[in-house]
Amino acid sequence: MFRGRSKHTLDEKGRLAIPARFKETLKLKEESCLVVTNYLKCLWAFSKEEWTIIEEKAASLSLMNNAVNTYRRYFISGAQECPVKQGRILIPPDLREIAGLKKEVVLVGELKLFEIWDQERWEGEFQKAMENFPEASQSLSELGI
Repeated sequence: MFRGRSKHTLDEKGRLAIPARFKETLKLKEESCLVVTNYLKCLWAFSKEEWTIIEEKAASLSLMNNAVNTYRRYFISGAQECPVKQGRILIPPDLREIAGLKKEVVLVGELKLFEIWDQERWEGEFQKAMENFPEASQSLSELGI
């Protein structure tokens, strides 16, 4: 599982160092590639194994449903394989642009995936999460979490 938060710097080519604890997760899954896609204000990075599950579910959804088509056009079509080379991935320019990634980024472990945020965007999002946490934790406790 991907856990924790860490700050990183993108180099001039858009390469990102993967934290050792995330590399260990990939190693346990025998993965040498991440699938990265756009999601709202950040990027989501999955192991290929986890991404395959998402693709299979998406492929089984109706072609005649507008919400499904929007999901496929935005989320599924944005997916790009990013091989891990020398402990880094190259984030494609179009994904960097969509997520507003500049030089300073934050990686956020989300268990089956991790998020890649521009640091300024992350700080605003984390502030909102802190403010909403009491209400969210109450809702989750009702679900047994």
